[in-house]
Amino acid sequence: MVLTDAEGRLLYCSPVRPGSCADITQARQLGLAQLLADSPFVEILADAGYQGMGAQTGGRVVTPPHRKFKKNAPAWYEERHELQRKAHSSRRIRVEHGIAHLKNWRVLARHHGRREHMSDIIQAVAGLLSHQQSAALSRGVQA
Repeated sequence: MVLTDAEGRLLYCSPVRPGSCADITQARQLGLAQLLADSPFVEILADAGYQGMGAQTGGRVVTPPHRKFKKNAPAWYEERHELQRKAHSSRRIRVEHGIAHLKNWRVLARHHGRREHMSDIIQAVAGLLSHQQSAALSRGVQA
């Protein structure tokens, strides 16, 4: 799980869990739902893997719209659903860019080492990326 700010700068990268784990399950295990429910209003733009978490956090987690009709949907519904989906995607694109910056590091893109070390590697790369982004931001402010 990766959290970025509105500009796509990395804020948090969770430790790796062994095996397969659903996104929403990992968020619950890390205490994200409880943290968001008890905190001041913060909006988190999430992907479809977090659908249902918005109800648990008082609307703080925003996911793409859920399809109510599987078959024979009216034309107006399809049009509205597509507009909502595109609007969410347009707002979330910076988040995806932030995640992509993390994945572009060669050590993560071509990892052939032991799985036991993957969590440490991801945390180290996330720290380096965060430092790199904050250094670039401070250089831009001074110029």
